[in-house]
Amino acid sequence: MSKPKTKPTLPILKEGEILYLTGPKQRHRELGFAIRVMFQFIKGFRALHFIGPCITVFGSARFKDGHEHYEKAEEVGKAIAEMGFTTLTGGGPGIMEAANKGAFEAGGKSVGCNIVLPFEQQPNPYVHKTVTIRYFFVRKVLLLKYSYAFVIMPGGWGTMDEMFETLTLVQTKVMHNFPVVLIGKSYYQPLLDYLQTMVQQKTISPDDMKLVLLTDDINEAMAHIQKYIQSHYKVTTRAKPTWWLFEKV
Repeated sequence: MSKPKTKPTLPILKEGEILYLTGPKQRHRELGFAIRVMFQFIKGFRALHFIGPCITVFGSARFKDGHEHYEKAEEVGKAIAEMGFTTLTGGGPGIMEAANKGAFEAGGKSVGCNIVLPFEQQPNPYVHKTVTIRYFFVRKVLLLKYSYAFVIMPGGWGTMDEMFETLTLVQTKVMHNFPVVLIGKSYYQPLLDYLQTMVQQKTISPDDMKLVLLTDDINEAMAHIQKYIQSHYKVTTRAKPTWWLFEKV
């Protein structure tokens, strides 16, 4: 097993990049933004094309080593590695670091897709490969694109955004009906109780609740994921890199 990498220093978003959602701008600036977005997608596609098959783990960046959620995420990363999947996270600290660490130390593949923020967020050292993206919406596409399942650990605004976007894409069949597992009953039970209110108000259907498994048992979570994938999908590895495209694993 290789040693964890030294944390590199990331750039910080400049004011002009933060203001890309502040309304119409001059046409040449809008075109420039569209080109920058395109290159961010290409950068991500090139970096992550050969990493799969993956399971993505979402969760808060705020939990430190030693916290119960951090330790649980380490167990998740280890379990994903034992299933033969790559652990893919947002590449930052907290739950992301813990899941990457669990996979890394178990001898599995560990990958991070980090984000550049107005304040500094360092990538964690427990990744074999990392890519840094400048826009959240590009990063979310990448975190969803390469995975067969999604594990949602306790988290805040960002985690809720990732979870509900994933569920929306599955519900609307824009994305395959991949398993979504919430780990942390005491944390997520109140949220699921509120989702039942949505069912009662008919803003979501009763069948939508079947899209989520809530558990504290990692063995149950992995068995649910494995059974669903084996029943519905043929897991394949990516093609080998092409030398003349300067591709790398």
